[in-house]
Amino acid sequence: MNLLPKTSQEFGQTEYWDTFFKKRGKKAFEWYGEYPELCDQLHKYIKVKDSVLMVGCGNSKLSMDMYDIGFRDITNIDISPVVIKQMLEVNRNQRSDMKFLQMDATMMTFPDESFSVALDKGTLDALMTDESEGVLETVRKYFSEVSRVLKNGGRYICISLLQEHILKFVLQYFPSNNCMLRIVRCFEAEQKTTETSTDGNVMPVFVLVATKFKMLPQKILEVCLGGDKMQRLQTTDELFEAITSIQRAALVCNGLSKNSISGLDEVRIDLFQPGTKNPRYTVHILDQPPARGNGKYAAFIVPQGREVEWLFSTPQGRKKLLETARHNRLAIVTMHRDQTYSSLVEVKSELAESVRNLSPHGIKEQIPFLSLGQDVGTREILHQGTTKFSGDFIVEEIEGENKKVYRRLVFLSNQSVIQSEALVKIIKPKSKPPKKKIDLGYLACQHHLYMTVGANYAVNTCGTGAGEILVIGLGGGGLCMFIHEVIRNSKLTAIDIDPVMLEISEKFFDLKQDNRLEVVIEDGIAYLGAAGKSNKQFNAILFDVDSKDLSLGMSCPPASFLEPTVLNDVKMLIGNKGVFVLNLVCRDETLREKVLNDLRSFFKSICSYKLDEDVNEIIYCTNYDVPSWAKALENASKDINNAVKQLKWSKDEMIDLSSFIGDLKI
Repeated sequence: MNLLPKTSQEFGQTEYWDTFFKKRGKKAFEWYGEYPELCDQLHKYIKVKDSVLMVGCGNSKLSMDMYDIGFRDITNIDISPVVIKQMLEVNRNQRSDMKFLQMDATMMTFPDESFSVALDKGTLDALMTDESEGVLETVRKYFSEVSRVLKNGGRYICISLLQEHILKFVLQYFPSNNCMLRIVRCFEAEQKTTETSTDGNVMPVFVLVATKFKMLPQKILEVCLGGDKMQRLQTTDELFEAITSIQRAALVCNGLSKNSISGLDEVRIDLFQPGTKNPRYTVHILDQPPARGNGKYAAFIVPQGREVEWLFSTPQGRKKLLETARHNRLAIVTMHRDQTYSSLVEVKSELAESVRNLSPHGIKEQIPFLSLGQDVGTREILHQGTTKFSGDFIVEEIEGENKKVYRRLVFLSNQSVIQSEALVKIIKPKSKPPKKKIDLGYLACQHHLYMTVGANYAVNTCGTGAGEILVIGLGGGGLCMFIHEVIRNSKLTAIDIDPVMLEISEKFFDLKQDNRLEVVIEDGIAYLGAAGKSNKQFNAILFDVDSKDLSLGMSCPPASFLEPTVLNDVKMLIGNKGVFVLNLVCRDETLREKVLNDLRSFFKSICSYKLDEDVNEIIYCTNYDVPSWAKALENASKDINNAVKQLKWSKDEMIDLSSFIGDLKI
């Protein structure tokens, strides 16, 4: 199977690649292949009985090879009298009836509709060196003459690299002149170039087929970039993007072949099955200096379900994996949720050619595949749905380390982020079938643990009675259920704008409402405003809301939740004894500092804790001076550790006190 690579747009830009490799020099290469590489495509569009015009034949053996296997009606033309004389001499004895004529392809002397096929192997590329008006006029004359000498239903077959300026021109010219246009990628020609290339430069070779008609009621545009499946497209823009995406990927592969990207950003490439729109694999390519690696190159296959782990889902994690794998180059491969994979053997077979195309030039030995096990991992889709607030989503179960089963909520708009995750326990009662139950003591999101610390501190300072806790952002309900179980003297109100999230959390994540936990479906900001006007008081307010705008430097919370009016509402609602706990996810240091300054302008005392290997930062805010944040949060943490042990969720300390307290920042 030929998997089709596509890269992010920026990797096709000269500015990126100029940082680590020079542009290809003037040395000529044989891109186009000969008859053995081209015959599969040519035989689809040329029949033995066809009258064939070989345009710009040069000294190519293509027409001779075609003659030898049965094509007899072949006329070769070239503008050079020298090459025509040479070809006549070469073919005088064995192919005496094959015609060789010195002729300008832009001014042919043949009668109208003389040929069934006009075959062009590189002539267009030689003619159309740029987009100057003189060159364009020559190409128009050439195409006009080709069209004139072709019969109705005849085919202009052009073997070309389809450089961007050529591609734009043919996409404009042929559909506008009643030609059905088909472009097919010729892998065999590329493979031959790969085998003979001395420096790893390989560009995609295409067969363009323009079929002449007297009148077409609509444009007919087709493309086949792998396999035999032809894809019908609606617009020339779609066809342009399909071709140029392949060319950008080839540029990337050439760059990776010739040079190391050590010290530069990793390169991401998506691999598609022919005729499909959704990627089957995503590959991240990373390099490190040779001194740090024992092996030259390897591919690492991430099991299904594990792709969201820090080691595989973040640039920092993948760099760590590269160091651990101890190879100079590592191609880290992840599989996609909407695809089916039968076995690790199948995956390796599918990836073999693509992985080799991403290797440094000169590697002859077999490329090793690394993985965490002997299978592709287990993933089961339990539910698929959509919501107007978050778009499409899935609930899935995957098998992780030590055969543990995890249930996840994932928004497909950001598949690398787990919205909610729960550990699934298999209960096996006597004489009854096994059933699944959510382990409420498991916290996939470690920031939830430290948000709970802030909530517990607030409840401990409220005196007698149940502490009122407000959580903005329900998700799968994991944070709320954890607080509900470990802080028994609390009453929770959870706010979420999306009713679908409540349904999912109850059906798949064992959220249960009772007299100590209520879920309100409402806009969080509106709820805060209304609560402030009614003089409502909370001991703790927790913000755990993600942003849907992934282009911002801050993904949690949405910027609207940090507006002055909202922070003022929070300040009033927690009063002089409450605590505001914010989960901040901000990669922009300037923006982060602005958030902290805004918080300082509203709250008297602020303390923060940054999680290791995560971008989450938990910020605790109060309207009063906290004598010792360290002591207060240490006591709150001890309570949680004790509660977890009493619930028999863990024998170990859930919170490492020395690490947590030592990393607090006032």
